[in-house]
Amino acid sequence: MELDDEDLARALALSLEDQKKKPEIITISDDSDDEQPANDEEATFQAQLRRAIEESKSESSKSLAQDTSKPPPSQLPQAGSLSTGVPSFLAQRAQLEKERLDRQKKLQSQSQRAMSKKAGSIADSGAESTEDEDERPSKRRHIASSSFTGTLSQEASSSKVSRPEDQTFWNGELRQTATQFAEPRADGLPTFRLSEIIGQKSEMEFAIISSFALDLPWVYQFFDPSVPVILVAQPDANGQASIRNVLPHWIKTTPHLRNGYGCQHMKARPFPLIRSVWILTPVFLFYKTGRLRVVVSTANLIAYDWRDMENSVWLQDIPRRQSPIPHDPKADDFPATLQRMLHSINVAPALRTILSDNHPNLPIKLVDELRQKWDWSKVKVHLVASIAGKHETWPGVVKTGHPRLMMAVRKMGMRTGKGPRAKTLMLEAQGSSLGNFTTQWMNEFHWSARGESAEDWLDESKKRREKLPYPPIKIVFPTKKTVQDSAPGELGGGTIFCRRKQWSTKNYPRDNFYDSKSKAGPALMHSKMIIATLQNNTYTATKSQNQVSSDSEDEIDDDIQEVEPGIGWIYVGSHNFTPSAWGTLSGSSFNPTLNINNYEVGVVFPIKDEAEAAKLACFQRPPKKYATGKDEPWIQEESFYHQLED
Repeated sequence: MELDDEDLARALALSLEDQKKKPEIITISDDSDDEQPANDEEATFQAQLRRAIEESKSESSKSLAQDTSKPPPSQLPQAGSLSTGVPSFLAQRAQLEKERLDRQKKLQSQSQRAMSKKAGSIADSGAESTEDEDERPSKRRHIASSSFTGTLSQEASSSKVSRPEDQTFWNGELRQTATQFAEPRADGLPTFRLSEIIGQKSEMEFAIISSFALDLPWVYQFFDPSVPVILVAQPDANGQASIRNVLPHWIKTTPHLRNGYGCQHMKARPFPLIRSVWILTPVFLFYKTGRLRVVVSTANLIAYDWRDMENSVWLQDIPRRQSPIPHDPKADDFPATLQRMLHSINVAPALRTILSDNHPNLPIKLVDELRQKWDWSKVKVHLVASIAGKHETWPGVVKTGHPRLMMAVRKMGMRTGKGPRAKTLMLEAQGSSLGNFTTQWMNEFHWSARGESAEDWLDESKKRREKLPYPPIKIVFPTKKTVQDSAPGELGGGTIFCRRKQWSTKNYPRDNFYDSKSKAGPALMHSKMIIATLQNNTYTATKSQNQVSSDSEDEIDDDIQEVEPGIGWIYVGSHNFTPSAWGTLSGSSFNPTLNINNYEVGVVFPIKDEAEAAKLACFQRPPKKYATGKDEPWIQEESFYHQLED
């Protein structure tokens, strides 16, 4: 299944073209609560592929021998090094591009001296390439290099001692991403860049990556061309699972989606409006040393998300075991949940395909080897995944969506209990897209967030559930003024969504809305975070303390961990606070059904006190409540910059 060099030519040619584009206005919808029919994204991809191939053939009719030499990871391919199977016209294009950039830098030197200190300190977009985009408007966009402080200050105090790309995180790390609009961060906390997360190209052996919105030429530059990669992406309009080659050593796999709700709706804009089911799953980076890095991120694999928007990233490095452990089909821990998700998104057959496609020596040959060959003992967070589809019976329901969150809360010992001794749980749900909220769904979610059984929830009559008041949940979402006052202004609001028809709904929870402002500075956020705080108690989660109601002793509580006294927990991941992401329960306590539209993943972990909550939060706390009659949420569709043309 070997591909010819024309596919690689296409990626490099598109990458060179992309460097000459103007900064675009991006408009991407990442919520599917108002599902709409969509066009086929595959047609656009195929057209680009054909165009690149035709251009390649017209420039060169002879194939060049494969050159085994590779450019250093931190350099751009030079004309002489582009002979690795790429037509000669690309070498010429690369040389011309280099000369153009040299001229541009000379012309810009005088104007750059007049720029402010903040703008002058901003560097590249976080990729290993150092080019600036051509023909930019007056407000130039840059990215500054990260300022490492906190836990990494001692290690990163000298670049000669340790580069950001060489850092390892054996105990896990949660950070926000760097953004050009808040560099350095106002709170002084360290950040992540994609180049730092991926690390040295030369050390990479294999990768499994995923994204909802994807710029393939852009992300391709972060990897050595010889590294095999499995890319999990959006299916086409029919929603069927598929596997195909997209570049040499790159295989694209798509999961099945019911009713074809995986397609994209594109119109002729600098960036398309995309209405689709969200697919964002962990990234797995396998290194030649045997180390595995697992990454959970809220960012798409597009330059915009890593340059202009602030996102959240949790990652942890996992050492390889000295000898494998036996497969345990009953395991339900972090790696078992990862494996279950990889099976659901069609990675297993993609892995078999890439193994047979000239890569027989990959570090992993079966999905289930993740748990067997790597040592996960230092992972203390809980993985919560949503798997799109219809889930029935309790064993299936509690493995995904908000019932899975309920399981994690119980394992952390954070169950509130019921009755007069129940603890009060306050949620602060921050995100970039809003759902169609009802009192029934918000109470359903809050019930799981309390660690209470979904079975008990379904035992309540549907009529009673529908009449419940809204639970104590603060919906943290930026106001129109916050977006307008941010550094990018309304132009930067292209991936933040609330619809007018939602906000105007008669019983919409407008009284539960709070403003979302970044702690970093005047940046806009694409992060998704839930902060849960238990009020009026601190406790140690052991069954012997008997601080929960009498019905808390059930089969699930056997997995409860002993934890230090804490005030609650934090979730961070790809889930927006919507029914599409977390799922909706129906049926009865004897025959439950959980319907989920999206593939999502995130981590949950306990917090010990308010100081820790304030440090880890991506938004300013306490969030400020919307002023009645004055504040409204940012509504992208009403902005001049994001209105679609007929």
